[in-house]
Amino acid sequence: MELTWLMRLRIGGAMAAGVILIGILCRPFAAPAEPAGIVLAKNITFGGAVILACAAFVAGFIGYFVSWPYGREIGILAAPSGLAMWAMRSGSVGTLMQLNPTIAQRQELFGTLKWEPIFWLFIVAVGFVGVLAGQRTRSKAEVMENSQIAVSRPGKYLNGIIAIAGSVLAAQFCIGILAQDVKVFDGRLGYVMGQPAVGQIIFGVLAAFGFVAFLAKVFLNVNYIWSSIATSLVTMAAVTIYCKPRLLEHLVESWPAVFFSNSVISILPVQMVAFGTLGSIAGYWLAVRYTYWRQEEAD
Repeated sequence: MELTWLMRLRIGGAMAAGVILIGILCRPFAAPAEPAGIVLAKNITFGGAVILACAAFVAGFIGYFVSWPYGREIGILAAPSGLAMWAMRSGSVGTLMQLNPTIAQRQELFGTLKWEPIFWLFIVAVGFVGVLAGQRTRSKAEVMENSQIAVSRPGKYLNGIIAIAGSVLAAQFCIGILAQDVKVFDGRLGYVMGQPAVGQIIFGVLAAFGFVAFLAKVFLNVNYIWSSIATSLVTMAAVTIYCKPRLLEHLVESWPAVFFSNSVISILPVQMVAFGTLGSIAGYWLAVRYTYWRQEEAD
């Protein structure tokens, strides 16, 4: 279970496929007009979204073969790695707040951001479909074997639902602690948080979803798909809870645009889904390694 140099090359190759095809070649479809602009799904045209989905599929397909014989396990890294390139270079939610200073503008903006994670999760899912397509080109026996393993354990979907719900709650809590900037007391809200830097967001989201995926594997024996699904629900839940009109009104009247009632809503949906998916995959495989170590120790 050691991470050998060959395994690192496989991981790097799968991630590179997504970085090149999505992060670099598809960048013009999402690149804002200004250099420090914000990557939003609503700014991508229908044609651009179709090309992006095709690029995600091809990246997953290539990632499968680059990382073979562990393509199914590693190839999924391709699509979120490409999106992560966009997420790192994007502007911040704080900038969006400065461009939308009124309560009505912010309500409309957060109403849009609430549903954006579905689009980014769809792109990640298309990348996984590309991995499965690559797997289908292998022998039918290999595909059937993996399929039987996938459905053999009873209660898988119930555990998956529990994993999603637990991941949303735990990720909300962890991100609120790990991905925040300055924290200032507020008599009405308790505290308000400043816009975190992109490095803090990367660390906070990766660590939070790595942690929840680790727990989901160890205690529920489910894979990273369920915690990856939760990456979209975290943003939806946070916007629903922390972006109510009365809270936005208080923030507009009392605080600069770069302060938020919760740090989760200061993270762009593309950042949440991209880094959250990568963290989920890493946490899952850490849990696999941990479980293997425990078995070895028991023997």
